[in-house]
Amino acid sequence: MNLSLTTPDGKSQEISFSDLLTKSKWTVLYFYPKDATPGCTIEARDFTIMHKDFLKLGAQVIGVSKDAEKSHCSFIEKEWLSFSLISDKDLELHEKFGTWGEKSMYWKKYMWTTRSSFILDQKWTILHERRNVKVPWHVQEILQTLSKITT
Repeated sequence: MNLSLTTPDGKSQEISFSDLLTKSKWTVLYFYPKDATPGCTIEARDFTIMHKDFLKLGAQVIGVSKDAEKSHCSFIEKEWLSFSLISDKDLELHEKFGTWGEKSMYWKKYMWTTRSSFILDQKWTILHERRNVKVPWHVQEILQTLSKITT
């Protein structure tokens, strides 16, 4: 599975998912609906604020949405994000992790990303998952869980 990764310096590169997971001992992979929306911006800022804590535990943080690379570059630049984002336009990664599904609002149904986070090891093993997360305290919870896993 080839992915388009946008790094914190705004560069895009093609990378395989397996290569991505071997860059760190642990990977925090979080799925979010859309760049620059209120909840997604708060979540990304929280990951940036706590990014050094994740790195101290040997983990990389990677955000995933179906937004294009150009949108990711703008989001990274505007919010000074310190981690990479994956553009999953074909929804391959979303489908692999079961984060793409139907949502209802005001009696209308549409497809949407379920805000979710996963802690993975280098063998793609899911060590922890949280689905349908609420933004407040989510990043702190993932960091606490990772801390327990790594000790």
